[in-house]
Order: sequence, then structure tokens, then C-alpha cells
Amino acid sequence: MRWGQADEAGFDPLRLDRAWEVLRRTAGTPSVPAAVAAVGRGGVGVGPRAFGWAVYDPPGQRVAAQVDTVFDLASLTKVVGTATAAWCLLERGSVRLALRIADVLEGFAPPAQDEVPDWRSRVTVRHLLTHTSGLPAGSDLRRVAGGPRERLAAAMRVPLCAPPGQRMVYSDIGFILLAAVLEEVAGMPLDAFCQREVFQPLGMRDTGWNPPAATAARAAATEWAERPGPGGYLRGVVHDENARALGGLAGHAGLFAPVGDLAVFADMLRAGGVGGAPGLPARRVLSAAGVGRMTAPAVVREDDGRTLGWQGAGRRGAPCGDLWTERVFGHTGFTGTCLWIDPGHDLWAVLLTNGVHMGRALGLAAMPALRTGFHNAVVAAIDGPAVG
Repeated sequence: MRWGQADEAGFDPLRLDRAWEVLRRTAGTPSVPAAVAAVGRGGVGVGPRAFGWAVYDPPGQRVAAQVDTVFDLASLTKVVGTATAAWCLLERGSVRLALRIADVLEGFAPPAQDEVPDWRSRVTVRHLLTHTSGLPAGSDLRRVAGGPRERLAAAMRVPLCAPPGQRMVYSDIGFILLAAVLEEVAGMPLDAFCQREVFQPLGMRDTGWNPPAATAARAAATEWAERPGPGGYLRGVVHDENARALGGLAGHAGLFAPVGDLAVFADMLRAGGVGGAPGLPARRVLSAAGVGRMTAPAVVREDDGRTLGWQGAGRRGAPCGDLWTERVFGHTGFTGTCLWIDPGHDLWAVLLTNGVHMGRALGLAAMPALRTGFHNAVVAAIDGPAVG
């Protein structure tokens, strides 16, 4: 990937300015303190552009957002980290979609109290990737005594609320367990595997869990949290409570990255598994066949769609906007992040905010209009027809 001008990427520059204007007039407010974004087509990235404040409060100590500001990606962790690791292992023959979780995680196998005995034995990697495992959305692991090991063991014992394959329930617990499966199969922690197989080959230098002090110092602040010792706004420490309870390294949340690294990742998927940061040689990290299978629709409902790892378009379209094709796939994050890729428009877009910084109620209310307005303006700026 390389950075270039709007017209080099097939955008009308004046029309693309409308997308940046959506961010300019929204960022810098309590509901959207910062917004940093980049878009791209055909191997050319445009931007990044940064607006607003990485640290909004207190007013006398505000820190302006920069293009290298690092964001807590929240649930983008599921796709950039965990699902990608799953497909790396699948491509080398170490994991199958039909792999049963109980065959890998001993602590998952015994039926939970009052649970239908054979449900757990039927849960597979496919079910976890598509949120159809029967697991509930979440469970408060902070209440479990002990440390990350004990809390992961408790996650394995969370009862199923439906038989596998019957319902689609977006489940953080499912991706926590998927990460545990991948670590067992790979024989190493998830962060080490992703660094070796994905982030380092692509040149994503500032992407990872539990960022070091120098990287954390560039992080956008998220919500106020009471922690051991004095409370304060989280900065470089994961916002998600269960991820914090698991030590910051989890399959559902905890990854940090700047917009430039995510642009490289998005362009790699657009190009069918080959990519690299500007100035680096392109490297293949996934096969074209794997990318195609991973991003194809797997479960489609009226208001939601899922691929084998990603969110897709439901029957009413994609949540990112109104102008994307049916081939779009992407994901959002609770902190105010999102990444979308549309092979039909040969397009990707990354939008990072710290919408929860001044309170999640403010940020969550602002996200739908911001995301739709920005992405509609991006797609409308394409100078030419869709590629198919």
C-alpha cells in the first residue's frame, strides 16, 4: 500500500472533502472527542486525517488527536486479531471449521448445571466465528476470584442458552474461548502469534495488546474507570472490563492500533491477502481463497449478517451506511471504532474515535449518524462505477 492523493485512488477530491467535513464538524465535542480516519482504493490510501482531542478532559490539559494517535480498538480485536489468527491456522491445517471446542479445551467439555448434556460437545470453531454457538453475549468475569487463569476457566463454564447453530447471539464469551482454542493449537499466546504471522510481516509496528509505555503515551483516552489506586481516564489500558479482568490479552477486546496500521491491514484484505506498509515489500499473510471464504456471507438475518469472523450486510444493508454493495464486510468497536471493506467498490475505510471518553451514553448515541454520514460521503466520492 502507498499513500496518495484522492484522484490517484479514484475519488473525486471535492466530493471526498465532504466526508472529511462530516468528521470536522462532529469531532472535538463531548460525544466524539476525536476522529481519525483514512480511506483507500486500488492500493492507494488517502489521508489519514485527524480531528478533535485525543484527551478532552480536563480542558486545561487537552491533547490534540494526531494521525499516529493509538486507539483502543475494542471489538475490532475480534477481526483484526482473533479471526485472522484462526484463518492463519486453518490455512496451515492446524484448525478446521468443524473442530469441536471440547476437544481442545478440557475445561469447556463438562456440561454446565441444568444444561442439555450434548450441546457443548457440538460447539465448533465455525459456531464461534459466526456467533451461533449458543453462548450468551457475556458474563461479568470481574466477579471471579483470582487472576486471568481463573477467570478464563470461569468463561469456559458459562452455560449455553441455546443449542449450537440455532440462534445468532453476538458473544464476547465466544471469542474469548476462540482465542483460548487458538493459543492451545498454536502453542503460544495470541499476541505473540499475531505479531509473528500478521502484524510484523505487514509492518503494523504499533499494533498489539497491552501497549508499551511509549505507545500508550500516544493513546486516545477512553472512559473514567475506578482501578486499584486512584481512578482516572483510561489511556493505553483496555476499556473493556472483561479484557482487563483477563490481563488485557483477550480474543474479544484489548487490541490497540493507529489508523495507519489498520489501513495496511484493510488494504491487505482488499488485495486478497497480500500487503505491506508503505516502503515495505508486499507479503502474503492469507491466501486469496482464505480471504474469499472468510468474508463471504455465512449467516444473514434481517438486521444483521455474519461471515466466518466478520460482520456483513443483513437483508436491510450494512450498518456502516446506505451505499455499500452486498459484498461489504467489516466490524465496529464499542469505544467508537470501525473498519469496513467493500470488494464491490474496491474500497476500504477506517474510522477511529474515542466516543466513550466522556461517557458511553454520549458516544453510543452519536455513533450511528457519524458512521453513516461519513461512509455515505466516502462511497459517494468514488469517481466511477463499482468494480463488481
